[in-house]
Amino acid sequence: MIPKLLFVSLVLLSPYISFSQPETAVEDWKGKTILLIGAHPDDDTYSIATLGMLQANGNEVYIAILTTGNVGTQDPELSMIDLANIRRLEEQAALATMGIPLDHYINFGYDDGMLEYENKKEVVAKLVRVIRQVRPDVLFSFDPGKGEQRWHKADHRASSYLAADAARAAMWPLLFQGQITNEGLEAHTIPAYVLYDSSEDDINTWVDISDYKERKIKAMSQYVSQWSSGWYKYTGPELSDEEAKEVKERVSKRIKYKNGKPVEGFRYYEGLPDNIGR
Repeated sequence: MIPKLLFVSLVLLSPYISFSQPETAVEDWKGKTILLIGAHPDDDTYSIATLGMLQANGNEVYIAILTTGNVGTQDPELSMIDLANIRRLEEQAALATMGIPLDHYINFGYDDGMLEYENKKEVVAKLVRVIRQVRPDVLFSFDPGKGEQRWHKADHRASSYLAADAARAAMWPLLFQGQITNEGLEAHTIPAYVLYDSSEDDINTWVDISDYKERKIKAMSQYVSQWSSGWYKYTGPELSDEEAKEVKERVSKRIKYKNGKPVEGFRYYEGLPDNIGR
């Protein structure tokens, strides 16, 4: 039974407990290798300020995106090939604003909107290979859910589970053994996870992005095909001053604040990937 004084203390401190950081605050991480797995070009924007901060602080950040985003438009005149190229350039421009090297970016080339119908073993094998090559200390990924499945739209839902399944498979040397015996890779266990697009109740880590707020806005504004009138009629990456201002205002509203400071929120987890949802 919890003593009354301790119970009162826990109640009073509960807001701070629920927003606790890992033992070493994310803002203070150095010398780590970070891998983000996402579904679409622009999925990194959930955490792009944190990623930029980590890159600047002496960590190595890698981005692995599963689809080309080649369906994400309401412009009937854009082909899938054209849109895939547009979104690739937009993402490269966004990552450049955060100093993330382009050779740290990989796109697997799957079709937007169809990820859950792809050959799961093939996708997991490709992700396992990247994990074993990069050997991340931390995996950023869509949150599959804590306690029960987190609802995401189709590709995000698939990405969350594919990332978790790949993290689990990567640690077993007899799974996808050809990567070890034929490619010289080694099994790798990821010790920590930073999960984004979590349920508000599950977020336990808020990262202060005050120094990166404007860069986040600039990065998100690179996605002209997603945030401007280009969603309906794409005419190119250049915007008028008026529309550029509108896009900046639109993406600025996506930034969250805690205690007056701009933040990015995550569910931080340490341990085996088997227990990510517990």
